[in-house]
Amino acid sequence: MNNVFVLLVIFQLFVSLLVAQPYQVGHRQKTFVDASRPNRNIPAEIYYPADVSGNNVAISAGQFPTLVFGHGFLTAWSAYDVEWDSLVPNGYIMVFPTTEMSFSPSIIDFAKDIAFLTGAMKSEGANPSSPFFGSVAGKSAVMGHSMGGGCSFLSIQYDSTITALATLAPAVTSPSPVTVASSINIPALILAGANDCITPPSTNQIPIYDSLGSVCKTLVTITGGSHCQFASYNFNCSLGELSCSPQPTITPTVQQSITLSLLLPWLNFYLKDDCPAGIQFQGLISEGEGIASQQNCTVICTNTGFRKLKGSSGISIFPNPIANQATIKTSFGWSNVTLSIYNALGQQVWQKCNVSEQEIKLKTSNWPTGFYLLRITKNSFLIDSVGFTVSK
Repeated sequence: MNNVFVLLVIFQLFVSLLVAQPYQVGHRQKTFVDASRPNRNIPAEIYYPADVSGNNVAISAGQFPTLVFGHGFLTAWSAYDVEWDSLVPNGYIMVFPTTEMSFSPSIIDFAKDIAFLTGAMKSEGANPSSPFFGSVAGKSAVMGHSMGGGCSFLSIQYDSTITALATLAPAVTSPSPVTVASSINIPALILAGANDCITPPSTNQIPIYDSLGSVCKTLVTITGGSHCQFASYNFNCSLGELSCSPQPTITPTVQQSITLSLLLPWLNFYLKDDCPAGIQFQGLISEGEGIASQQNCTVICTNTGFRKLKGSSGISIFPNPIANQATIKTSFGWSNVTLSIYNALGQQVWQKCNVSEQEIKLKTSNWPTGFYLLRITKNSFLIDSVGFTVSK
């Protein structure tokens, strides 16, 4: 892996943690009751934005999206402190169900617990006697690691109001998330470790991704990453990983930094309508150092909002990154299309109209370094888009 890229990712994450986090982390424990199962108790650990850190402190003013996170097999919620310490200070409520910690967990019950808690937190936000009254936004995401990741996919069928889905090394459980993935159409992000020997991508994350019906889905595989390094050290997980191969070739710090550098802008885009965050995420995917990725969509920012679109035209721009000049090329002939390029702020910086050539030369010698997005439109209809980087 490129050491410069690794240092850049860690630096970007450090800056975001240092500058962009306006909140401290509050914590509460609450046992919810699902009357439909019947009266199933669902104890949960809740971390939320606060003005001062601590247990049972008041939540900060504002409304915050909810992230319900499912733990891995025999992995306690406390192993995911790296996630809540990064996401909660950026304005998210994180809820960790602590159910199904036995050697024979009920996958269906855990999936239903995850789904139930998304609705339960919205009810808390509407309850004047709740400490979360008025503080829970309408948008939510289900998340999880390993078993919890697989259960997050299964949970979608139990709550149609869930906004997005983000998982870390999701496992093919029984019942299998592959079987329900085709019916899922919300945005989905799957993060995998290339050296994961517990839930190898080839038999877990890739089949789930391939089956997903999401209008916008992304699979990112971290080069040299492992299964357990998505979380803090956990004895049970590490024991299962001890004798398997391949072993990780990057440190937990590097893997977690890459994970959070992708996860935070992705969540900000889908749960907070943060357009520049979408561009940031797309830029990291486009750079591709230290990761491999697949997508069926491209994030697009305009002055009037944002869109998430499928790409199908086979457009390419090379070389990428660009120093002084590049070639724009497509696999089919164009007929009177318009090419437009936008910078990371969503500002149009170049346009060529009525294009019919199959190749166009683009000069960027005077352009600032950074991420750009090329759009192809015809009669105001978007055909496709592709991101690229200018690097001197």
